[in-house]
Amino acid sequence: MDKKQLEAFCKEWLAAWTGNNPDKLLTYYHENALYADPAHRDGLQGHNEIKRYFVKLLDVYHDWIWRPIEIFPIEKGAIVKWECTIPTGPEVIQEIGLDIVEITNDKITRNEVYFDRTRLLAAVEKRRRDQRLINL
Repeated sequence: MDKKQLEAFCKEWLAAWTGNNPDKLLTYYHENALYADPAHRDGLQGHNEIKRYFVKLLDVYHDWIWRPIEIFPIEKGAIVKWECTIPTGPEVIQEIGLDIVEITNDKITRNEVYFDRTRLLAAVEKRRRDQRLINL
């Protein structure tokens, strides 16, 4: 992929994270891809494992919006600096992180996600506490 194609691919792929469509998102990944993020540091291997996770994750965060800030081409793909807007109930969190994305034949073969999820986990916990209080 040349730089322009890589940028277009990364923009489309990040956009596929919004809207609770795990099957569409999975089309960007090679059948035997490795996906790792802060919740799965050892990684998930292959479509079956990745899809199970994406189904749960996108069901909870279907309204989040991802956009690339910078895309740095590397030999096997790109390092993508991104921003994500995450509605967590009454609070909206803005996170910035990095992905290492290896691509072969227009499919992601390795995706490592790095960001500090401290604020996200705190907002989720606060929402759970608030829900428990409402349900009392």
